[in-house]
Amino acid sequence: MRESLPASWGQWLDKLPFVEHLTTDEQQRLAGLMRVFLEEKYFEGCQGFVITDKVRVVIAAQACLLILNLHHDFYHKVQTILVYPSTFLHPSPQTEDNQAVGFPVQGEAWLDGPVVLAWDYAYEGGRHAHDGQNTVFHEFAHKLDMLDGSIDGIPPFATNQAEETKILLEEYRGHAIAVEQEQATLLDPYGAQNPAEFFAVSTEVFFEQPQQLQQTHPRLYQLLSKFYRQDPAQKF
Repeated sequence: MRESLPASWGQWLDKLPFVEHLTTDEQQRLAGLMRVFLEEKYFEGCQGFVITDKVRVVIAAQACLLILNLHHDFYHKVQTILVYPSTFLHPSPQTEDNQAVGFPVQGEAWLDGPVVLAWDYAYEGGRHAHDGQNTVFHEFAHKLDMLDGSIDGIPPFATNQAEETKILLEEYRGHAIAVEQEQATLLDPYGAQNPAEFFAVSTEVFFEQPQQLQQTHPRLYQLLSKFYRQDPAQKF
């Protein structure tokens, strides 16, 4: 991988533990995907944040891990990546006195629009690769889900839509019930919001805590393994 990327990038890739778990062939594929990604996508800093090579490389590496065995064109609807220094306000409808309000978020994925990320969470999410929390994975999973214009938790490259939708909805409902009953869950409670958020949250855990997911949610793990054409539980 080091031979196919600028030497200076190695210092930043070394901060992402998932890279060392990839085979040499997988590292080469990741490098190729990153090159295309960085050539095609426009990065823009917000609130005075300066986009550096480090920012671009760290985000690209994490985003491209999801499509390692897919195709770079699956991100063709991602043209711009907006990066804030930290959490930013998601706009909400104005109040009765015409005051703008909002709530802080770590990232967003807009349908037919950009991916928006808080840099501190994007960077720390990549560095702490086994806690099941990764903002970049989450938001780019949404973009894969949105490929067909529908935000339903089932990416359009699913091979058996009816059966796979059935499994995902059953897993989602089980998670939602567990959260409602205040049970401890491997998946973040935020995944109980709707199937789309469940898919994004599950993607985070699939890549960061694959063995735990395989043990506690074997059907969900198998489904995600089929979607992403990867088996990360075998790497840890």
